[in-house]
Amino acid sequence: MTQSVSFNSSAQRQIKDRLTRWGVSAGGIVVLLALILIFFYLLYVVAPIFYGASLEKLKTIPLHDNSSTIAIGVEEQNEIAYRFNADGRLRFFNLTDGQREFDDYQLEANITAADRTVPNQGLVAYATEQGEAYVVAPKFSVSYPNDKRLITPSLAYPMGDAPLSIDDQGHAITKLAFEREEESAVFAAITDDGRGLLVRLEAEEDMFSESLEWVASRATIPSLSKTVDQMLVTPDLRRLYIRSGNQLANYNISDIDDVKLTSVDFINSSNANVTNVALLTGASSLIVANDNGKVSQWFDVAKNGARKLTQIREFDAGANILDIGVEYFRKGFAVGTEDGAISIFHTTGGGRLVREDTNSGNSLSLAFSPRASGLLSETAAGLEFYHVDNEHPEVTWRALWSKIWYEGYPEPQYVWQSTSASDDFEPKLSLVPISFGTIKAALYAMLFAAPIALAGAIYTAYFMSPSLRKVVKPTVEIMEALPTVILGFLAGLWLAPLIEDNLPGVIAIMLLLPIGFLATAFAWSKLPKKLRQMMPEGCDVLVLIPVVIFIGWGCIQLSPMLEAWMFDGDARLYLTNELGINFDQRNSMVVGLAMGFAVIPTIFSIAEDAIFSVPKHLSNGSLALGATPWQTLTKVVILTASPGIFSAVMMGLGRAVGETMIVLMATGNTPVMDWSIFQGMRTLAANIAVEMPESEVGSSHYRVLFLAAFVLFVFTFIFNTIAEFVRQRLREKYSSL
Repeated sequence: MTQSVSFNSSAQRQIKDRLTRWGVSAGGIVVLLALILIFFYLLYVVAPIFYGASLEKLKTIPLHDNSSTIAIGVEEQNEIAYRFNADGRLRFFNLTDGQREFDDYQLEANITAADRTVPNQGLVAYATEQGEAYVVAPKFSVSYPNDKRLITPSLAYPMGDAPLSIDDQGHAITKLAFEREEESAVFAAITDDGRGLLVRLEAEEDMFSESLEWVASRATIPSLSKTVDQMLVTPDLRRLYIRSGNQLANYNISDIDDVKLTSVDFINSSNANVTNVALLTGASSLIVANDNGKVSQWFDVAKNGARKLTQIREFDAGANILDIGVEYFRKGFAVGTEDGAISIFHTTGGGRLVREDTNSGNSLSLAFSPRASGLLSETAAGLEFYHVDNEHPEVTWRALWSKIWYEGYPEPQYVWQSTSASDDFEPKLSLVPISFGTIKAALYAMLFAAPIALAGAIYTAYFMSPSLRKVVKPTVEIMEALPTVILGFLAGLWLAPLIEDNLPGVIAIMLLLPIGFLATAFAWSKLPKKLRQMMPEGCDVLVLIPVVIFIGWGCIQLSPMLEAWMFDGDARLYLTNELGINFDQRNSMVVGLAMGFAVIPTIFSIAEDAIFSVPKHLSNGSLALGATPWQTLTKVVILTASPGIFSAVMMGLGRAVGETMIVLMATGNTPVMDWSIFQGMRTLAANIAVEMPESEVGSSHYRVLFLAAFVLFVFTFIFNTIAEFVRQRLREKYSSL
């Protein structure tokens, strides 16, 4: 009977052991699969930003007139194209598979010059031999008969159908430049008698008819070159560029009564001549094309207190450039070259995205659709419409990890600035500042947490009395249950102002606490043995509690006196003015203290368990051979527990790298690259938490945030891999002790 019970118990244990083993294995496999799925999902979302651009020809429309082209374009839905001729004619073309035909519109005037605005304005100005001008634009009305979208094109007169007077002397205009901004407009014109005119129109509402009347102010363009090849007015109506060969004259026209020539620059490449100049979206940059196939970006750079037009980057189109087409809202542009090719470039990305041989002649005129999903090209064969697949041109490996010279910046920099109020904003999506911020936050947290946690773990496991350890260890471990949002809240609203108001005192605490500990230990060693024996063995550490409280309280109380004595009453102002160190209230010191407080329990718990688990016969044997407790600790216990101690540190580091709420609430979330303890930072995790709710799904910003998550995933994977590798090596090395 006894043998039967024993046999049944053994069989039950084997079944339980087998089930447990299967359960643990299944759990491990599920965790591994989850990590793999996360990895591949992140790759799935991120991968499209690295896909190349492409052009696909969809339709060719023959042209049956010989008049030159002023402007071509496509409406937003890529269903209708249009073409403004030099003789004042507007034609619309169907880009869909249907058989729709549209009316033509003819301006009844003797046209002598014309100009188009930047693409997002979509206006065309025609000048006449009477010194007048008409401003016209394509208009697209949308209706839904039978629940189907129907777009109807027509001609609009945004500034009225009456001609606007440009030259009050009535001379014919031979060259024209035009831009409009809301209720203001500027014409730059050259008359047939060689005069350069600048006309600024302001809209005023008639108090009786409530119609707009355009009131003109005129000025003469000073220092005008005898030969003018091209004129450009910026959309903000502040600058006028006049190109004469390879020279570009820059005029300040913000004040019509004080038009000034500010600079004359040579903008050609070496051994080449300029063929065309265009304003990039936002009009902060100029795109300059040369007859050697080089196209370059130029913008003003502040140097020595002055702004100078500077070549920033250069691209190679491969052949003489005939025309430049600029995107509506992004920093991309297309060029048509003499070898019959179309190339698309992006300035921020810094390279050519696609090159397409059209096999239908040279592209004489180019225009993007408003959403940059279509490209219209005029060749000898007619109008050719291309579908453009180019979703994320601003995201390249170089833009993510290298210094980029952004518009308006004095030099190339690492910058994260993903959004702005402007439609023509240049996204700055460098991951370097936020990766740097992640490392910086983790470093300062570990500098604070690791020494305290490891020292506490060593003392608790090796020197502290068992009764006190039963209280201290659970107390420290329960700190880990404190929500990090609470720590971030306290750090941002209580600790940060406290440090700012008592900065000298806080620095004094950091300096005086170690000195106070050493002084207390020395004084304790000099006390009579009877007094020291009154304290239970292993509870000596309790003596330091009043020391910590007294030094902390005393330094905070003396902080105003220290500030008045050493820093003329304002430590923050002294740091900024005398030492050149910027001080943010929510800075790295605050993050280090708050995040260190969150990391301490993790490191302490794992390290303390590792040290306490060292077999007693090892330490007892060392003591029996004559080693002191300290020698036993450093030569035996710590070496034996080193795999666990290292794992504790790496676990703490992984926690610090991935921390979100504390960094989010305790710093200014400024993506700066500065090791200063008085400056803030922005981390990968905090950046994702802040910007993901605002990002458009599928946009470049959205996918780069997922890329940031992928980088964070890789960071933690690398740290954990290194930790496991080192832990195994340490275990192999010291397992024989």
